[in-house]
Amino acid sequence: MSENPTAPDSHVERALPAPRDRSEPMFPGGPVADPAGSHHERRIRSFRPRRGRVTPGQGEALRRLWPQWGLDIDGLSRIDLGELFATEAGPRPGLPIVLEIGFGMGEATAQMAAADPGTGILAADVHTPGQGNLLALAERNGLDTIRVANGDAIILLREMLDPASLSGLRVFFPDPWPKKRHHKRRLIQPEFIELAATRMKPGALLHCATDWEPYAEQMLEVLSASPAFDNSQPDGGYAPRPDFRPLTKFESQGLDKGHLVHDLIFRRNDT
Repeated sequence: MSENPTAPDSHVERALPAPRDRSEPMFPGGPVADPAGSHHERRIRSFRPRRGRVTPGQGEALRRLWPQWGLDIDGLSRIDLGELFATEAGPRPGLPIVLEIGFGMGEATAQMAAADPGTGILAADVHTPGQGNLLALAERNGLDTIRVANGDAIILLREMLDPASLSGLRVFFPDPWPKKRHHKRRLIQPEFIELAATRMKPGALLHCATDWEPYAEQMLEVLSASPAFDNSQPDGGYAPRPDFRPLTKFESQGLDKGHLVHDLIFRRNDT
């Protein structure tokens, strides 16, 4: 009996597809996995790089909108914020810019942008699904004052933003790193606040929020000790949640579980 050349042969090794190079973008023209690469020193990071499962809609938004509204934090050059937030009408050099570090899926960011169309939001995160979701929300709601930055916000502040270029800084619900040995990874540290102060204009607001009590206490201690910032609260304590910070789904779930949410609002002074 002759051998069937089309029959499967369990003894023949089949070539497996080559694994995807993780340094390559998941989406052509979209955010890259580690934009700063080896350009800058490696250090203890305050975030976990997260790619996550991207929906078709998020992926489509990344492919189409990243070249227009996205920014990889490579740390190689200074950003002209007027050019970054330009529209078809041209650059917007006088637009006040607020940096938001860590925006999750972007729902609250989109709400704040819609409520304050006269302010640009530079939203930085490393979560690919969230980046795609925020871009999709921005397009769907006509929010041309949002730009999405991918990568390490400290490199963005230190290497890519000019002194006194920000009108505000928001850090809402950062990773609390609850274990004591991980506290050094928390973002709100004296060194970070000192760096942030150099990039903020006098009068700019630094607004933090957390539902982790020990981290709130650390935030209050660090911010109160900084000579560059003044607490907006006369009693030197926490602030009530302002109307311009939306109540997020994450926050609502925490409140339902009995978590206390603390807002801290400090103003950059003239020092």
